[in-house]
Amino acid sequence: MTGSEVAWTPPPYAEPGRFSEHEVTIGTGPLSVPGTVSVPRGQAPGPGVVLLAGGGPFDRDETSGPNKPLKDLAWGLASRGTTVLRFDKVTYAYRDMAAASDLTMTQEYVPYAVDAVDLLRSHRSVDPERVFVLGHSMGGKVAPAVAIAAPTVAGLVILAGDTQPMHHAAVRVVSYLATALPDQVPSTVIETFQRQAALVDSAGLTPSTPAADLPFGLSAAYWLELRDYDPVAIASGLSAPMLILQGGRDYQVTVADDLVRWRTGLSGRPEVDIRVYEADNHLFFPGSGPSTPVEYGTPQHVDPAIIADIAHWLSHSQG
Repeated sequence: MTGSEVAWTPPPYAEPGRFSEHEVTIGTGPLSVPGTVSVPRGQAPGPGVVLLAGGGPFDRDETSGPNKPLKDLAWGLASRGTTVLRFDKVTYAYRDMAAASDLTMTQEYVPYAVDAVDLLRSHRSVDPERVFVLGHSMGGKVAPAVAIAAPTVAGLVILAGDTQPMHHAAVRVVSYLATALPDQVPSTVIETFQRQAALVDSAGLTPSTPAADLPFGLSAAYWLELRDYDPVAIASGLSAPMLILQGGRDYQVTVADDLVRWRTGLSGRPEVDIRVYEADNHLFFPGSGPSTPVEYGTPQHVDPAIIADIAHWLSHSQG
């Protein structure tokens, strides 16, 4: 650790004496990944939850600078009686996977999430009928697909799950940042994303389209699947309970562009609970004023209200 790095410290709501942790392997074969299970001490089998990180090659803690939002969630929930499993994404464990020409969101997430669900269902501390999936950002977007692939999933917790097509969201986000940080984001970046998004929308997108011509350098296969993926439509076909949480200050996934689709597509569903935390940003860190990436570089922790509300929902939801 260099002098400029800041070590993660447990959030105030984590009580390490109330749980233990052990390592597991998710998946089989040459692309299996390591994970961690946080196990509450001395209680009857209770709820279990699998955590899914957002888009990009994240480790099991979703490490972002000095912050570890998924570790906050794991330790906070384990302190309150939930067994939690989190794991490194395959694109983190095997960096060349991120550049694979045939990589899709499904391949990146779903087999691992299904294996993690199965592992938790057989864990001594877990009621097998009460295993949930909690996804953040792209992890929230893919969570409904995981529930289809693993019908035993008792319910979903979706944190800042994006529903606006991601290539359109990319243009919106970079336009926001160009306004908020004009010295750091030139207008040419907006033009590049606009051009790339137009290609994703066009009939010209084929499996052989170079990744360099597409947003974030993701493969054509990734965009071809993502272009047709509608998480709200999939979620609307599920009968499982869902808790959908959104930060009011989030500029990456927003109330106006993303949450509105969850609200509209799942309206009239009593088993769907949607909540907005006005002070929270994309990582569910509380703050004030317009959010920018600078916030992510300051040591912070997931909002205590998020931990408390998820723990309460998990403990009262029977799937």
